[in-house]
Amino acid sequence: MACSSQGAGIMRSIFARLLAFLAAFALAAGPVHAKSRIKDIVEFEGVRENMLVGYGIVVGLNGTGDALRNAPFTKQSLEAMLERLGVNTRDATLNTKNVAAVMVTARLPAFAAAGSKIDASVSAMGDAKSLLGGTLLVTPLMGADGQAYAVAQGTVQTGSVSASGASGSSVSKGVPTAGRIAGGAVVEKEVAFDFSSMQQMRLTLRNPDFTTARRIAEAVNGRFPGSAVAENPTIVALRPAGDQDLMSMLAQVENLSVDPDAPAKVVIDEVAGVIVMGENVRLSTVAIQQGNLTITVRESPAVSQPQPFSRSGQTAVVPQSDVSVDEEKGRQFVTLSSGASLSSLVQGLNALGVTPRDMISILQTIKAAGALQADIEVM
Repeated sequence: MACSSQGAGIMRSIFARLLAFLAAFALAAGPVHAKSRIKDIVEFEGVRENMLVGYGIVVGLNGTGDALRNAPFTKQSLEAMLERLGVNTRDATLNTKNVAAVMVTARLPAFAAAGSKIDASVSAMGDAKSLLGGTLLVTPLMGADGQAYAVAQGTVQTGSVSASGASGSSVSKGVPTAGRIAGGAVVEKEVAFDFSSMQQMRLTLRNPDFTTARRIAEAVNGRFPGSAVAENPTIVALRPAGDQDLMSMLAQVENLSVDPDAPAKVVIDEVAGVIVMGENVRLSTVAIQQGNLTITVRESPAVSQPQPFSRSGQTAVVPQSDVSVDEEKGRQFVTLSSGASLSSLVQGLNALGVTPRDMISILQTIKAAGALQADIEVM
C-alpha cells in the first residue's frame, strides 16, 4: 500500500489547524450557552406545507424534447390536448421533438390564500435532452386527496448549459432536464384550517429531548402562568389562559428564548472524512497512542537479453520490486483524565497530529473501549 508523504503532510497540517481552532473556540466559549428562539426549534401543529403534484406538457423546445416513438404517453397527451382545442390528430403521424412530458411539483405553504403565487418545479419524464426555453402549459396540481389546489403555467428556467456535436460529443453543466418556474403556480383552493376555534396549540420539537421540552414549558409559563405543559419529549401543549387570544399568545411565545439541550453525539462521515462532536461529549480516563505504518512498493522493470550470437532466448522485461516498510515512531501516549471535555479531546488528538481518517479510527476504538460517553453515528 503506497502513501504520498507530501499529501499526508498537507492533510495533517490542515486538520491540525482545524483542531486548534475548535479547541480555542471551545475554551473561549466556556460554560456560555447560545439560546434559541422557540420558533426556531419547534413546529406548530397544523402549520405546515402540503405537497402538490401534476402531469403536464412542455412545448417550444428546440428539438430537445421527447421522441414520440419512445414516449407514447407524450404522444397521447399531445393528441388529447389538441382534441380539446378542436384539432383532430388521431390518424396523423406526429414526429415533433419540441414537446416533452413532465411532472410538476410544488409546495403549498400554510395559510396560502387563493390567488397567491408559489414556485413550481418541472422534471422531464421521457427521453427529452433539455427543457431550456420551453413553456409549461396549464397543469392542475393535485394534493394527496386528489383535489386540485393550484394551477401552474409558465416558461421553464433550468439554469444549466448543454451542448452536443455531430460526432456525438457533448458538454453539460447542471441538469437541463429539470427546471423551475418562479411564481408559476397560482393557488386556486385554500387548505381548510380553522385556527380561530382552536382551544390549544401543540408545539413539536424538531429534536425531541426531555430537558428542552421542560425548558420550553418553563419559559412559556414564566410569561403566561399555567398555560404550558410538557406532555413528552416531543410535545409541549399550550392553552390560552382566561381571555387570552391564541394568535397574540403564539406571536409572543415564538420569540421567547430557551437553551436547547442535546445528547452527547459524535457524527462521522467516512466518505468525506468529516467529524462533528457535540459539546456534551465526555471521556473516561483513557490513554491514546497512534502511529502510522507506511508500506512502499517500487517497481523498476529491467530488460533481460540473450547472449550475443545466441540462437536461443528472447529479449524480455523482468520486473524488479523494492519493498520498504516505514513505521512512524517517537509519539508518546496522550492521557485524558476522567470527565474530559470536548476541548480536552481536541487538544489531545491535536497533540498526536492525526489525520481525519486516523481520528475516525481513534474515536471508534475509544468507544469500543467504553471510554467515550457519547453515541457515534456513522453516515
